[in-house]
Amino acid sequence: MTSKKVRERILIVDDEANVRSILKRHLESEGAECETSHDGLDALCKLKQKSFSLVISDIMMPGISGMELLHRVKEKDPEIAFIMITGIKDIHLAVDSLRIGACDFITKPFELQGMRHAVERAFERRRLLIENRRYREKLESKVRKRTQELNEALQEVDESYKITLEALVTALDAREHETQAHSQRVREYTLTLAARLELGQEDLVQVGRGALLHDVGKIGVPDSILLKPGKLSKEEWVEMKKHPRIGYDILQSIEFLAPAARIVLSHQERWDGRGYPNGLSGESIPLGARIFAVADTLDAMTSDRPYRKALSYEAALKEIRSCAGTQFDPRIVEAFLGVPPETWLAIHDSVNQSHINLDCLDVLCATSDISR
Repeated sequence: MTSKKVRERILIVDDEANVRSILKRHLESEGAECETSHDGLDALCKLKQKSFSLVISDIMMPGISGMELLHRVKEKDPEIAFIMITGIKDIHLAVDSLRIGACDFITKPFELQGMRHAVERAFERRRLLIENRRYREKLESKVRKRTQELNEALQEVDESYKITLEALVTALDAREHETQAHSQRVREYTLTLAARLELGQEDLVQVGRGALLHDVGKIGVPDSILLKPGKLSKEEWVEMKKHPRIGYDILQSIEFLAPAARIVLSHQERWDGRGYPNGLSGESIPLGARIFAVADTLDAMTSDRPYRKALSYEAALKEIRSCAGTQFDPRIVEAFLGVPPETWLAIHDSVNQSHINLDCLDVLCATSDISR
């Protein structure tokens, strides 16, 4: 013990004064700093006032026994080493003390050399426990740091996804000049309605992406059809109705957009089965697409069109209510009607105010009929 740079502090607890004196004198000669207590209560007081590396305690003492003291010491600090000494040769006591956390169990009378070896083993065990804890804390700190770095990287990826998606959608909306900010408004309407229906966080993410990208398939529709100011012919409608499938084919091969692709594919389906491209009906239509259908109709009716001015929110709500059970899922219409009109109007105004000004693209984008 004399080779240690830092003097270890030992608390010796025994109701026999001569045992305390002998142990104190011997261990201090080996380089330790020792204090003594005549019973368990006094030992607990000293443990509150100072830190100790090791407690050496008798078992049979008046008041608090050595076993109870061991319990309390380990509850306070599991790294404090503890050696039990006793005049009782009882294997069960020895096993119990070791199970609770004692490093050693020594019977009286003991040899000082044997006690010195027991103290050295106790210090070594304590050193290993502390090293273990520090290693664990260091490892946990590294894990927390790496987790934070990973989360920040994922946030950057999510942000890049968001920027990429919104840039794509802005370009699409700009191509269809009369519906600039349409996709962003529909996304916010859809998310508001989906949250009211208590969808989980991951579902909200996918529903939001599906709503934002619902018209991405119009990339594959010829400008002569998409930007035609007049009524489409039968043949042109056949081409227009391909855009949900085109959008689905574009998105399903992109891993993070694959779940949203199903919403894009089904966004023109109807509750009564009269929609397209697959004529799905009822709950066979993905929930996100059913929610989107209501939100899309709200935006279509309350936005200006070349052939009419925007309708009032009251008129839109009346129309959506009347289409429950035919065009729309009745449960979703019910949830929609539970949202005050002021909420939809606030979303409309907020999105429009934050939308990027694309006036510079006016010369490149012809006016079109976007009721399709």
